[in-house]
Formats: sequence, structure tokens, C-alpha cells
Amino acid sequence: MKKSVLPIAFLVVFFMSFTAVANELEWLDNFEKAKELSKEKGVPILVNFTGSDWCSWCMRLVGEVFSKSEFQNYAKKELVLFKADFPRSKVIPEQVVRQNRKLAEQYRIQGFPTILLVDATGKELARTGYRLGGAKAYVEHLAGLIKQSHHAE
Repeated sequence: MKKSVLPIAFLVVFFMSFTAVANELEWLDNFEKAKELSKEKGVPILVNFTGSDWCSWCMRLVGEVFSKSEFQNYAKKELVLFKADFPRSKVIPEQVVRQNRKLAEQYRIQGFPTILLVDATGKELARTGYRLGGAKAYVEHLAGLIKQSHHAE
């Protein structure tokens, strides 16, 4: 009897982890692709300038907002997600490093996390960062910034 329980337990864990991965949002690391997708979907790009493996506020933003279903459900419909990562221990491709440096210079990024909302041409619509309040409040904040940017046009 014990022999048959182990494979079933393994399969349950395997499928649960697969489902968790399947529900995660896709964060692009190619800005040109993000702009193309933004144009195609007619939604802004959320650009996350982050130090994913060393910046504590960046990690808090992921844990309190980006990993939560409220944000993920909103982002799937209303945003293209792009991560400009500046890790210290994680290795990323050299072309991505160059692109991210260029973007940080172009948008005059002073610290992490910096969150930009940009249109399909790369024009900055709004700038924010970490905020207290969790995913629901952050989604409301982003929606407000997007609404303001449409009124400003």
C-alpha cells in the first residue's frame, strides 16, 4: 500500500507546482518586444526597474503586489509587463544588460524600484515606485495613473 501512495503524492506536487508556474505573469526582458505587444494590445507597458536579487524594496513589491492575484488579474488585461533588472549575483544576457543600462539612462532612473508606465512608443506616461497597501491598492493606484495620463493627452 505504501508504494502506491508515493507516486500519487509526487504527481499531486508536480501538478500543483506546474499550475503555480502556469499562473505566473510573463515579464518580458526585450523592450522592443514589449512595445510591439503594447501596440498590438492597446495597453501601456509597466516597466519595473529593479535589483531583483538585492533590493529589499523591490522584493517587497514583488511579494506584496506583483505575486498577488489582484495584480495578476489586472495586469493580464491592462498591461504589458517589462522588467529592467540590475541583479548583483544573477547572470543575465549581455544584450539585456546593455539594453537595461540604456533604458535607465534614457528615463533617468535614480533608484530601485522605479515603476514607469509608458506607451507603445516608449513615451513616459507616469512614474511611481513601492507603495504601502498591498495589491488591491496598487492596482487602484496604477489605474488612476493610467486614467490621468489619458486625460493629459
